[in-house]
Amino acid sequence: MSQQPVPATFTTGGPATDSPAPVVPAPNPPALVTPAPWSTLKRFTDARIALGRAGHSLPTAAHLDFQLAHAQARDAVHLPFDAAGLALELELERAGLATLRLHSAAADRNTYLQRPDLGRRLSAPSRQALGQHMDQARPLVPYDLAVVVADGLSALAVHQNAVPFIAALRERLALDAQAPWHLAPVALVEQGRVAAGDEVGQALGAGAVVVLIGERPGLSSPDSMGIYLSWAPQVGLTDAQRNCISNVRPAGLGVEAAAEKLHYLLRRARSLGLTGVALKDDSALGDPGLAARGAPQLGLDVWK
Repeated sequence: MSQQPVPATFTTGGPATDSPAPVVPAPNPPALVTPAPWSTLKRFTDARIALGRAGHSLPTAAHLDFQLAHAQARDAVHLPFDAAGLALELELERAGLATLRLHSAAADRNTYLQRPDLGRRLSAPSRQALGQHMDQARPLVPYDLAVVVADGLSALAVHQNAVPFIAALRERLALDAQAPWHLAPVALVEQGRVAAGDEVGQALGAGAVVVLIGERPGLSSPDSMGIYLSWAPQVGLTDAQRNCISNVRPAGLGVEAAAEKLHYLLRRARSLGLTGVALKDDSALGDPGLAARGAPQLGLDVWK
């Protein structure tokens, strides 16, 4: 009868055991992305800062995010202005505000992008429509304020922000009971630029015009709406004669704060009879109550 071999064991003074070979951990592989040392500043801005690096290049995730943002900006520029849908969403008629469907002298989007001058003027049929409105309406009291909604360079911006902004502005205008604002029909201008609002306001005989327009999309803000205020609107006004409130969007200046600022500027414009460089937005200094209502104070809130 054969004898089975006995496995070899090694002892160090203790009981004999079968000891597996020790496992040596592999060294950690180098990180694919080297973070930026100042990445903590990213909490202050949506801008593309402190992206880190992968070798000598951008990290893949940052590169793909840039391509997505660029595509979203291009889409915002070419998104058609849904004037009919916007009028329904605003529920302007239901709220007691009439609307006027207008068009700039730029016949289509390509012309609008290549000929900025045509976007600043109304088409001949639109000028006729405004004249017919004034002949038929014959307002007993001149319009104090005309609101113009134009697609600008981002129809997405006005689709998303014009509705709540007009509602917030009307709430504040209603507070001026002793000097009420007589509002003109809201003009919806397709392929329009800022200066087209001056022509609308002049044709309506309005004391002031407010233009809500889609701003040029940034790579982190395709939905940013700008607000432009002109007193005594007429064709030929320059940017120096307007006041601007920009970056109105959920991730920027909220519609409530923007409406508060515009209401302040409107009251000051009516008091002084002007807008532009001579009209300063010192609302936070002149009305401490603005802070309690959530309006931004001179851009310092970010540091708190």
